Formats: sequence, structure tokens, C-alpha cells
Amino acid sequence: MTTAPGGGWTIERRVDTAGALHGPWPAEGHRARRVAGLCSVVGLRAVVLGSTQATDVVDAGRAASHDTDVVRRSAGGGAVLVAPGAQVWLDVWVPRTDPLWHDDVIASSWWLGEAWVRGLEGLGATGLRVHRGRALRTDWSDVLCFAGVGPGEVTAPTAKVVGIAQRRTRHGARLHSMALVSWSPTALLELLSIEAPGVPVTGDAPVELEDVATDLRHILPAPWGHGDAALVITAVEDALLDALP
Repeated sequence: MTTAPGGGWTIERRVDTAGALHGPWPAEGHRARRVAGLCSVVGLRAVVLGSTQATDVVDAGRAASHDTDVVRRSAGGGAVLVAPGAQVWLDVWVPRTDPLWHDDVIASSWWLGEAWVRGLEGLGATGLRVHRGRALRTDWSDVLCFAGVGPGEVTAPTAKVVGIAQRRTRHGARLHSMALVSWSPTALLELLSIEAPGVPVTGDAPVELEDVATDLRHILPAPWGHGDAALVITAVEDALLDALP
């Protein structure tokens, strides 16, 4: 479904598999204007790899046995686990001719982080910050998306809440943004190949990663934070659309 509200945004509600949602978007005829896509995953959960990650970072046999697809996005960064009802996922497309376009890749996603902050604060979240510098790295940030903090991403106050990755072309930029309903590093760690290059050798990874990120249930007060996943997702999606510039 596509609607055209005020503010110059065309809104698309996209429901598909994780692989299809990471395919080319928006349609070629829509790339002259800004588009926001609310993405809902159906089918199998999936490990989504960054554009430059090696496929062998995931243990293919273990992923298959856990009914998990392995897909790749066009933007960089580390892996993230997506599943039906497990995240709020907003993609935006900004053409180069749009006022929201910024030539500086560091500053180009600040506006999107600010929209997330406005939306989440409208639901009662506090202590949120938009990271405005270069990426803050950890031992795990090359492997897992939520283990580091990049430009425009949102923290509460230091734990990552919203991840943002972008793909820039001569026509514009597609920005992926996502907040998790529940942060569970163990669910993703159990799918990794511990022998793959770049995967840290550690015996206590879940503990190391527990505090690097947080989730919507933890930052939102009642009733949102205490509601089921569908309630959380619907509330955040509505607030986020209202907060778009």
C-alpha cells in the first residue's frame, strides 16, 4: 500500500521475506522523490549481512537447522538478525535533489536519527542521543551491527537503540534503519562460525555484548514497553511516521 501524506513523503508498507525486502527499492519511477518504507518480515527469520561481509561468518549448516535464511543488504556494516514481529524497520530513499540530501556521509543520516529520537521521545523514552561523529568501534562491531555505533545512530544513553546503514548512488541514498523489540545477542551468536576471519575469539561473548545495545521494550515506559511485540511495533511506527521531517 502506498500513501502520500504531508511533508513530501510517499509511505509504503512493505510485507515480504527478509531477502525480498533487501532487494532493489524503491521502484524506479519513485526515485525522484523521497520515499519511506515500513518493512514487515514474513517467512523465515534471517541473518542479514553487510555488503562487504564474508558469507562464511555464518555457519550455514547451523542456520539451516535453525530455520534461518542468510541474506545480504546493499549497505555496509555488520550482521543483524531479523524475524517476523522482532523489529521496527524503516527504509528511506532520499534523491540527491532533495533538501535532506547531504554530501557529507558523516552528517547525511543525522536527520533520520533525529526523527527516531522525536518519535521515541513522544512515546516517553528519555536519555536518547544521536551520534554525530565517526563510528565508535568495538571488537565485535565489524561482525555485528548492534555492537558499534555509527553516524546518525541513536543511543540510550550509550547503548545502541537504532542502527542505520546507507547505500549511496548517483541518484540518491537508501538508508536502512532499525530498532529491535528485544536485544538478544545469543540468538545471533549461535549462528556464527567461530572459525571465520574477524570473529573474535572469546568465551564470554553474550556477557560482553549484553550492554552494547538495548531494545524498545527497555527504553519505552508502560504501556508500550510492557505490551506485546505487535503493540510496540505499531506504536513506534506511527510515532516515527509523525516525526519524519
